[in-house]
Amino acid sequence: MTRKDVDYSQIYDVRAVRILVSEVPDCYAALGVVHSLWSYVRGEFDDYIATPKGNNYRSLHTAVIGPLGRTVEVQIRTYEMHHHAELGVAAHWAYKEGTTTDSGFERKIAWLRQVLEWKDNVADAGEFVDHVKSEVFDDCVYVFSPKGEVFDLPIGATPLDFAYRIHTEVGHRCRGAKVNGAMVPLTYVLQNGDQVEILTVKEGAPSRDWLSAHLGYINSSRARAGIHSWFRQQNYETSVSEGRASLERELKRLALHDINYAELSKRFDFAGQEALFAAIGRGEMKITTIVNALQHDADRVAPTSEVSDTAIRHEGRDPSSVAGTDIRIHGVGDLLTQVARCCKPVPNEPIIGYITQGRGVTIHREDCPNILRHHSDSPQRLIKVEWGERNDQIYPVDVKIVAIDRSGLLHDISAILSHEKINLLAVNTYSDIKDRSATMTLTMEIPNVGKLSRVLSKINMLPNIIEVNRQVK
Repeated sequence: MTRKDVDYSQIYDVRAVRILVSEVPDCYAALGVVHSLWSYVRGEFDDYIATPKGNNYRSLHTAVIGPLGRTVEVQIRTYEMHHHAELGVAAHWAYKEGTTTDSGFERKIAWLRQVLEWKDNVADAGEFVDHVKSEVFDDCVYVFSPKGEVFDLPIGATPLDFAYRIHTEVGHRCRGAKVNGAMVPLTYVLQNGDQVEILTVKEGAPSRDWLSAHLGYINSSRARAGIHSWFRQQNYETSVSEGRASLERELKRLALHDINYAELSKRFDFAGQEALFAAIGRGEMKITTIVNALQHDADRVAPTSEVSDTAIRHEGRDPSSVAGTDIRIHGVGDLLTQVARCCKPVPNEPIIGYITQGRGVTIHREDCPNILRHHSDSPQRLIKVEWGERNDQIYPVDVKIVAIDRSGLLHDISAILSHEKINLLAVNTYSDIKDRSATMTLTMEIPNVGKLSRVLSKINMLPNIIEVNRQVK
């Protein structure tokens, strides 16, 4: 009465009757019979079948003037709806399976139901119930389709996992998702009770990025098997072409150049670069595996970690005597070094030193346009340097983002950086009113290539993003 702000005379469920039927049409037939036998109370009819409650409760509610002039509430629902109403999502699952659950599981369900009945009288009910649910349903989450069907998925499942749970073709054609009516990224982690709607295209195919574990697109074996199967069915030429395009796109985005694909193929025991590209195209070889290998190979272009612009004192007596410093200078004693602002080299990328006048040694990428000029102008100033062994540093990197301008774009990007624990050093934004485009240059601190790749991929998934790449001046 307090919650509804009514007095006792307006409470109609003191006396109640529940009618259970087999099919949904029978619910409405029974409603017609009830209203034909007794006068109904105006304003007390609710159709929760056509419009379910937020927890997917479904039933017809009405109130009639029954025998002796007393008001009686009547609830009409199917047996399936009744199971869901009485014991919730887990009981609905057991009912749909048509199996007998063990007594221990039934006790857990009964216990959870009792806790839910107590929730209004418990001081911190919300947190307590969440904790209880996580203990009872410790291996699955249960989510709804827009039609109210219940699906069980592994903990950590995403909308893509849900799409492949419905049907493999739905997964292949999935391009977006709504959870509880709101648009979410495909990497969103589903929670118990979420209502999930999959947005598809008429013709579509899975993306190889979906197989990258660090990107978080899928978490179920069903989805992973479906995607692998699709790529295996593609012809060899297509796999080679798409695999090469995927690898080159990722290397370009990370500003990694001059990769020797023949050597790379041998490193991973492939007969040739076409075999490597085909394996990538079929989803059998992960691009992240290749990039991470390049990161730890000082003889090849690799990661996209970034280096500090601040000057640092290094002990450069001998290349082997200064492990633990960031940069080692061959055959030179204590020298001040600083990282070039023009190319911002990263750990394990081929680098070279340039001896300046009064500012020590400036460290450049070997392919830096400025350093290429010095090869002909002043080769005597160039000196051999290499990265040290420290791997606990964070480095600034410039990232360029081009997007269709919209409200909240920078906020969404900042949310990704915050979630990934990335420090944002600077932001430069330019908006073109004519074509409604926005160009941003972000300077952020990143520890390694894997982190950068993950951040760029997540930003690229945001609505209205056209391209996002590491920027090298």
